[in-house]
Amino acid sequence: MGLRQIDLQKKQTLREQIADAIRDAIIKGILRPEERVAEAEMANKFNISRTPIREAIRQLETEGFIKVQAHRGAYVAPITEKDIREFYEIKSLLEGYAARLACSRMGEEDIKKLEEINNKLEEAHKKNEWRLAFKLHNEFHDKFLRNCGNEKLYQILHALTQQFQRFRIALTMSGKIEGSIAQHKEIVNAFRKRNAEGIEKLVQENATYGSETLISEILKRDQA
Repeated sequence: MGLRQIDLQKKQTLREQIADAIRDAIIKGILRPEERVAEAEMANKFNISRTPIREAIRQLETEGFIKVQAHRGAYVAPITEKDIREFYEIKSLLEGYAARLACSRMGEEDIKKLEEINNKLEEAHKKNEWRLAFKLHNEFHDKFLRNCGNEKLYQILHALTQQFQRFRIALTMSGKIEGSIAQHKEIVNAFRKRNAEGIEKLVQENATYGSETLISEILKRDQA
């Protein structure tokens, strides 16, 4: 299993370090779709107990990177065109509606913060700092979703995006996130104009862009 060595000096829990190592290996293609993630092998490699490994695998399962099945164990979850389409169809509808609700609730300071986050995202993308870009991309969407005023809707969306974080990471690393950044700027302007209908449409278009970009990457991979 070609995982990077874990640096035990990092200010992270062992579970977080292991999760990072496995996540990186999946994203970089070191661990391929359907490949088994063996607890025993990892425990031997890093000379640690299975408990933090099991915890890391459970975390990555919730993020959509790993699947766990009886009699098979943990393995890298495949990314299929069907998975992407279904996720972004749901995300488009729910997130668009949440953005519409947030329109009247976003104060000027909230909107300025939204703009600031997107500017930082643009800088991170230019510097190829994909980890930071991924964090900021999530933060941008979470900022206006928290203002939707419907706690149940926010919780559903948060759980959905947590389960499919892998898609957002893939989009961040695809080199095509600049399209999403440009759409974010339009979303900020629509919030300033209090254009609820426009915001809903723009957020839905942003989801469609993410879907089409990732499907294009999947098709390229399959044809390679």
